[in-house]
Amino acid sequence: MTRNENIKRVFLIVLDSFGIGELPDAKEYGDEGSNTLGAIVKSERYNTPNLQKLGLFNIEGVELDREIESPIGSFARMKEASKGKDTTIGHWEIAGIISNSPLPTFPNGFPEDFLEEFSKRTGRKCICNKPYSGTDVIRDYGKHHMETGDLIVYTSADSVFQIAAHEDIVSVKELYSYCEIARELLTGERLGAGRVIARPFIGEEGKFTRTPNRHDYSLLPPGKTIMDELVDAGLDTIGVGKIYDIFAGKSIQSTNRIKDNTDGMNVTLDLMDKDFEGLCFVNLVDFDMKYGHRNDIEGYAQASTDFDIQLGQMLDKMRDEDVLIITADHGCDPSTPSTDHSREHTPMLIFGNNIKEGVDLKTRDSFSDIAKTIADIFNTAGDFSGKSFLKELEI
Repeated sequence: MTRNENIKRVFLIVLDSFGIGELPDAKEYGDEGSNTLGAIVKSERYNTPNLQKLGLFNIEGVELDREIESPIGSFARMKEASKGKDTTIGHWEIAGIISNSPLPTFPNGFPEDFLEEFSKRTGRKCICNKPYSGTDVIRDYGKHHMETGDLIVYTSADSVFQIAAHEDIVSVKELYSYCEIARELLTGERLGAGRVIARPFIGEEGKFTRTPNRHDYSLLPPGKTIMDELVDAGLDTIGVGKIYDIFAGKSIQSTNRIKDNTDGMNVTLDLMDKDFEGLCFVNLVDFDMKYGHRNDIEGYAQASTDFDIQLGQMLDKMRDEDVLIITADHGCDPSTPSTDHSREHTPMLIFGNNIKEGVDLKTRDSFSDIAKTIADIFNTAGDFSGKSFLKELEI
């Protein structure tokens, strides 16, 4: 396939956890009936005319009586081919890697032999070591930590090892070094957690709050990603949000840390004024971290509305040679009893001057179709198992 010289830049935005309804195998994951979008549209605070205009409610299986006659974007429902429902595996698949085995989880905490070695190398004991809410764990263990200096270690239903520490007791730099030690130890089939996460907090007992100094340490992707191909082709790859962390920095040439969704979109809007050729890959984590995991339907709905306002600004700024793709990495239905990720379909909306409007791309078999399509746009090798949908969209 020859290079489409009319397209110079792709902006790929992941609305972290923005699921649109259960996958066929959701029951195997305890997620039968989950529908993140279906939960939040019921809120009076939900208002997303720009997503609607792009075709969100025209997607196959989204039966919420909000479809429009002539969407300006094209659209698809994406199935996750990988085994899992976590951030790392979801993003890897969007970038072209299908994971046939789920990353290990730790419902009973981490093995004692690992904790002993970790404590030996850090010089600090560990407390908690069980699945826990991030806000609850500092409420329940924060005082002990401040009195002893012991590290609060915990996990969730995801493949994560998290370390919480008060910034007055353990400096952020020191906490990051402990995470690097954990990342070095947590490898292999038994211990290879997808992410090690630093969770610093501040405040006094009863008023502990987490700070923006979170940092993720991911496993290296186990294969070639679309970013690898773009770098090999001499093109640019820019990360916004935790993209750099999710891919352990591999083939992300520049990165932009953000405070929240609004800041992430402001950074992206600024990048639209820059001259580059290649991919700008954006993760907006607040949907998941602040609202999905806390079962905050109203907050999730408001975050969607806020994003949509900035999306309108983005659509106005797009150059003729730009393509915008909006998708998600999994679900996190805030209306279910669970506070964990949910095994759901995700949306795919694509828009640009060189992209046909209103094409229904139906249900796709893998998130990796996105990587394959970007590979076709830039005429790279495209050595991914996904199927490109570019031919159906080219004008």
